[in-house]
Amino acid sequence: MKEINITTDYIKLDSFLKLAEVAQTGGQAKLMIADEMIKVNGEIIVQRGKKIRKGDIIEVEGYDKYIVV
Repeated sequence: MKEINITTDYIKLDSFLKLAEVAQTGGQAKLMIADEMIKVNGEIIVQRGKKIRKGDIIEVEGYDKYIVV
């Protein structure tokens, strides 16, 4: 599990995917989310604006698990 550090209270899911270098563009992040490739705390998420906070665990199909610190 990789740790991703954020300096704000939260980050939106699509921005998180770019920060974690899973998606190179916002469009790619949008497609990954729409294709139900992303789980946050064990639940499939389809809202790209989902707020990701410290302590959340993000699983990306075909990639890795990430924890926000």
